[in-house]
Amino acid sequence: MNEPLHPSSLSEILDRTAQVYRARFLVFFGIAVIPTAVMVVFAGCGVLVFLFSGLNAPTPVFGVAAVLALAALGLIGLPIFIAITALAAAAMSHAAAHQFLGQSITIRDSYKAVWRRGWQYIGVWLLQIAAVWIVPIAAWIVAILSSALLGTLARRAGMGVNGGFVAFFVFIAIIGLVTYGVWMNLRLSLAFPACVVEQIGPWNALRRTSSLTIGTKGRILLLYLLGAALNWIITIAVWLPVVILVSIVIGSGNPQRADAVGTIAGFAVYGVSFAVQALTQPVYGIALVLFYYDQRIRQEAFDIEWMMLQAGLVVPPPPQPEEPPISALEEPT
Repeated sequence: MNEPLHPSSLSEILDRTAQVYRARFLVFFGIAVIPTAVMVVFAGCGVLVFLFSGLNAPTPVFGVAAVLALAALGLIGLPIFIAITALAAAAMSHAAAHQFLGQSITIRDSYKAVWRRGWQYIGVWLLQIAAVWIVPIAAWIVAILSSALLGTLARRAGMGVNGGFVAFFVFIAIIGLVTYGVWMNLRLSLAFPACVVEQIGPWNALRRTSSLTIGTKGRILLLYLLGAALNWIITIAVWLPVVILVSIVIGSGNPQRADAVGTIAGFAVYGVSFAVQALTQPVYGIALVLFYYDQRIRQEAFDIEWMMLQAGLVVPPPPQPEEPPISALEEPT
């Protein structure tokens, strides 16, 4: 890292994200494409099973076999997908942190470095999912059951139920749960960078990210919105030529050719959508690592610690048996 560290604005973080991604595009894209490829394989197997069962719908045996096959895919694929997604997120943070500090990175080294603590990164991912999704879904289920119970008791007591009040309650509950989900996602957004860089456990990583995101949740929300817009623009740019091609072929009046092109186009769009996801995922991973370091500069004077290291005023610790934390106490290669 040649430029001096300093607190960065959102535009500076986005510009640095583009520079880091462009400098090592193949590495970051290679890290992101692995979980995407796993998702494509399992989803493709599910689609093939569904199509096969549809072709053999009159035979009950094929229907039962299809259900069992889909259940087996779910039981096998879900744990594999969770593990690979967590490892990929950790590898992305590892690679972005090393690139930020001017150190060499490769796809193999990034995955190898996080493999040793893989269970902890899976724990971080599961805790994030539980906090962002499971908690509000459970609260929604409790609210629905409570409303149904209160409505039943009111009807038994001869009291009318105001439909407008129920609709207003449901609307407020949805707004509250969505707001909670967005806020919690922003609060926990720096969990993987903190866990990877500081080599701390899952629970401590969540506590760490809660303090690091103070004062920067709005900027991270803008990052997510810009990333979603980028994903949407790329997806539309890829889908539009396919839709135009299919429309021209279907309008040609050849049913057999139209069916074949439609099927091929469907699989092509399906695969390209996953490729777009792999292409845009590193943007989030790199930017969140930059936000992590920016918050450490703002809250903990990480830039002064780095300058002291550069001036030789801080002695790096001796090498450890396991990979040391990526901090200001590491010398750049």
